[in-house]
Amino acid sequence: MRIAVIGTGYVGLVTGTCFAEVGIDVTCIDIDAKKIENLKQGILPIYEPGLEEMVQRNTLKERLSFSTDLPASIQGCDAAFIAVGTPPGEDGSADLKYVLAVARAIGQNMTNYMVVVTKSTVPVGTANKVRAAIEEELAARGENIAFDVASNPEFLKEGAAINDFLKPDRIVVGVASEKAEEVMKKLYKPFLMNGHPLIFMDIPSAEMTKYAANAMLATKISFMNDIANLCEIMGADVNMVRKGIGSDARIGNKFIYPGIGYGGSCFPKDVKALIRTAGENGYEMRVLKSVEEVNENQKSVLFNKINTHYNGELAGKTFAVWGLSFKPKTDDMREAPSLVIIQKLLEQGAKVKAYDPVAMEEARHTLGDSIEYGKDEYETLIDADALLLVTEWPEFRSPNFTVVKKLMKEKVVFDGRNIYDATEMCEKGFTYYGIGIKRFVQHQLDTIII
Repeated sequence: MRIAVIGTGYVGLVTGTCFAEVGIDVTCIDIDAKKIENLKQGILPIYEPGLEEMVQRNTLKERLSFSTDLPASIQGCDAAFIAVGTPPGEDGSADLKYVLAVARAIGQNMTNYMVVVTKSTVPVGTANKVRAAIEEELAARGENIAFDVASNPEFLKEGAAINDFLKPDRIVVGVASEKAEEVMKKLYKPFLMNGHPLIFMDIPSAEMTKYAANAMLATKISFMNDIANLCEIMGADVNMVRKGIGSDARIGNKFIYPGIGYGGSCFPKDVKALIRTAGENGYEMRVLKSVEEVNENQKSVLFNKINTHYNGELAGKTFAVWGLSFKPKTDDMREAPSLVIIQKLLEQGAKVKAYDPVAMEEARHTLGDSIEYGKDEYETLIDADALLLVTEWPEFRSPNFTVVKKLMKEKVVFDGRNIYDATEMCEKGFTYYGIGIKRFVQHQLDTIII
């Protein structure tokens, strides 16, 4: 089979590369000539574990190619995947201008039957707009070429995208014809041999499934953060509460870890878009509005603890920040809680020294030279008044605390991800703050509620 993937961002590049990995002939298309030239040389625009090697391997085997020429690249394709961005507008709605621009380009240049697949996260009803855009361009050409539109939402976790695509929990496809279903079955056959389910449904349901999935996961995160905040007030330990409810099979133990809010390219954008879609259809998503509000407030929780600890006197203080990306194993800084925390510290006259294993170059685009960047996590600690654990990268889990204590001016740790044991930190001589637990004071095992 032969396919085209239009858009070489996170979703498009992972999708095209993984299809090539199972032997499908893939052309990835983008209007950014520099990005395409870099990809031809094996230079990726994003960081994702394992992706660079896979791109290089499949390019070498000529199963994966890159082009800026959409008209030539879609000729003879069985399917064309639209994987361009749908950035949120000021009102929270998904901006479909790039999706529809691609649809029009396909209509202007297609010469054979194909399935046009929306891989981008799009609101319910987008497939109808894609179909209309293609039909309008075909009519302008005086052509009557058959085609189908399908919805194939992605469920990729940044940092684990390769495994998610090659070994999916489920593959959801919305179709409106048997012919489109057959093409999609053939395309996904290599991924079904280990029993991964391929779920066909109508197109509106497939479009809604993506938003509903992300909204549910975001809800679990905000719910647990709300519980964590109440635990602090009531003197409970959210880590114990999490274990207690996570053992209930109806709830499960995933996405119930308290922290400093969700970020990234999906949850914030998709929650806003679903709220907006509901509003446009006369319905209020009251739960999701609260989810969004809790998440925005949660991004300030760590700063509030810092501000309280220092009685609002942050000017001249130096803070070491470990982790900048919104989650481990990615360089994605979109909606990252670190940006909120750092900005608030800077506004109060504090100094910030930060380290992240892969996201520092990306962080520079937003933060510039307003902070210092360490060559490693330990360099940020030199003369620091406190350590802020913001992103739970594996290499931060077991640092040499003897070295940490020697480098820091004051032995204070604000753990935004609860990756350290509070009692052990206290025994090591640190004043420790977590999320949803009591404050552990340096050299004391007695606890104080704050």
